[in-house]
Order: sequence, then structure tokens, then C-alpha cells
Amino acid sequence: MQSFKISKLQVTNFRNLQPDIIEFNSGINCILGENGNGKTNILEALHVLSTRKSFRKNTGFPQFLGIDCEQPEIIFSSVFLDDQENRMSISAKMDSSSTQWYVDGQPMKKKIDLKIVFINPFDSYAFHNTSSFRRQWMDQHISQLDNNYKKCLSRYNSSLRFRNSLLSKKPAMYREQINAIDIELARYSYILTGTRINFLNRIEDYCTQTFKEIFSEEHLLKISLDSRVIGLSENDIFNMLQERLPKDEIVGHTTYCVHKDDYVLLFDGLNSFEYCSLGQQKMSYLSLLFAYIELFRYNFNSFPMVLIDDVSGELDRNRWQKLIEYLERSSFQVLITTANEKFKEELETIHGANKIYVQAGSIANMPNLR
Repeated sequence: MQSFKISKLQVTNFRNLQPDIIEFNSGINCILGENGNGKTNILEALHVLSTRKSFRKNTGFPQFLGIDCEQPEIIFSSVFLDDQENRMSISAKMDSSSTQWYVDGQPMKKKIDLKIVFINPFDSYAFHNTSSFRRQWMDQHISQLDNNYKKCLSRYNSSLRFRNSLLSKKPAMYREQINAIDIELARYSYILTGTRINFLNRIEDYCTQTFKEIFSEEHLLKISLDSRVIGLSENDIFNMLQERLPKDEIVGHTTYCVHKDDYVLLFDGLNSFEYCSLGQQKMSYLSLLFAYIELFRYNFNSFPMVLIDDVSGELDRNRWQKLIEYLERSSFQVLITTANEKFKEELETIHGANKIYVQAGSIANMPNLR
């Protein structure tokens, strides 16, 4: 996989950001400023440009559009560089009805899959407290590594929606249709479960190592899959769905299949949600994410771009110093924000880091685009 890093970014009418040209280096980029000035908006603009969606929930053009814009359209311009310094420009024009995407000035025929890992300050809490978030997190990150998993998950969800519609409306001959759907669900469930187990086995090798490398502490991190279908064949899963059908008919939806499975993060053999402090939970979650980045590199021989939005909360000074030291040793491109004054002071000491200061959506001391 070809690895691209953001080099220059300019956005017009995107939230509160002014149309300044923002320059990035290939290593650590510290985005600094007070709360509410637009630091996270820079990360979001890059995320939208790279993935065509925001990391914020229920967000689209009306939320992106700056309140003071004269024309109801958003314009993105950017330059990406690969490891050989080859240049690729990506631009877009977005309005209320459509978005046009361009690569090197030509209309984009298909989506360029620029890989991004986004880390925000609230995800650790959500990961430890919300099963649906854990499932979504796993599905999203496994899909980035395995396109077949992504396709299979999409087909599974499509079949599940159809099954639930039949259970809710109960049209004529609906049981015969459900029988056919259950054959598909059993096949997809078998594939998804095998891929999930394989992913957890692979990332486990990195988690403990990454925790030690970042925080200089010896702790065993492991993630287990809580599923009723582990060890079952496709036929076994089909039979399970059929056995549960009378209950599903009563409630009007599918009461169990692999979309209900969960994950447990174990910290030295104990459930991290039940036994760890918030600081230990944050360290475990960050270690999981950076372990994923290492697994990504192993898979594709390249790194994703890493966006980190003010993760200093719940970490004491010693621990976020260790995090910064880890980032300094790393080879991936990082865009990291903070409004924490002490954390900001630490980031400003990083040798070779690019410092971007944001005030009221404007970028200080911006160089001219060459």
C-alpha cells in the first residue's frame, strides 16, 4: 500500500477556519491554541478530505459550513506526499446537494482510501463503558486492515436489516424468506467471527509490548471476544438462528447473532472497566490504538496518518511525557492538539516538531504556498 502524508491543507468556509494554507511536516505536528479556536476543526477537515466523513456523529454539510461565509459552499485544497516525495493534490467542492472530488485537477473516478487513525479524548471512556462503541471500533479498525471483512460485514448488516423487517411486518411467506436469509447470516457470521478472532490474536502480540514501550510499565493487555458462536460451524449457527426464531417473531427483531457480540479488554487478567482507574483505562486504550498502528504497518508496510485530539486528560505528567517520548521515536505522521498548558509546554520542547498556532480560526505565521 502506498503511504501518503498531508503536506499542505487549505479550507474555505469550513466551520470557523480561515482560508490560510497550513503546512505540515512528515513527523510530529503540534496544533496549539485555546479551546474554541479551531484546533479540532483542522483535524476534522483533514478527516473529511481523506475519508469523506467526519469523526463527529450526525455531521454533514450544514454543520461544516461556516456561519460567516458569503457563499454556501466549502472548498478543500491539499497536497499529499508519499515516501518518495511524489506529490498528489486532492481538492473538493461541497455544497448542500453534492460534492465534487478531484485528484491532481482531474475528477476522481473512485475514492482514494487514505488511511487515518483518529484518537479523541472521550473514546477511552466510551470504549470501556459502551458495548456498541466497542463493536463499532472493532468493525471500523478490522475493516481498514481487511477489505473482505468490510464487504462481508456490509452484506451481513444488509441481510440482518431485511430479516428484521420481515420479523416486524410478517408479510406472506416471511418464514421461507427468513430461512433463506439465515443461510446467508450463518455464512457471514462464521467468516466475521473467524476474522475477529484472528485480529485479536494478532494485535495481542503488540498490546503488551506497546504499553511497555509507551509507559515503561509491565502489564499484560489482552482482548477477548465474548460470542456464543465461537467454535460453531455455519450449520450450527443456522440452527441457532432457527431455534431462536419463535422468540424473534414475538419481539419483532433478531434477538441474537454476531452483531450482538462484545469485547473485553483485560488488564493483567482483570476486566479493565471494573478494576482499572481512569488513568489505567486511558493508558490501555492508547496502547491498543498504537498497537493497531504497528499491526497496520506490519500488514501494509506503511503507516496511517494519526490524528490525536487532546488526550492528556486522566494522564499524569509522567505518563504524558512518556507518550510524547514515544511519539518522538515513532515513524508515522502525527497531528496532535492540546489546550492543556502544561502539555502544550511539553509539546513545544519536541525537537523538529512543527508548531501550528491557532487563534479564532487563523493560523499564525503561515508561509506562502510554493
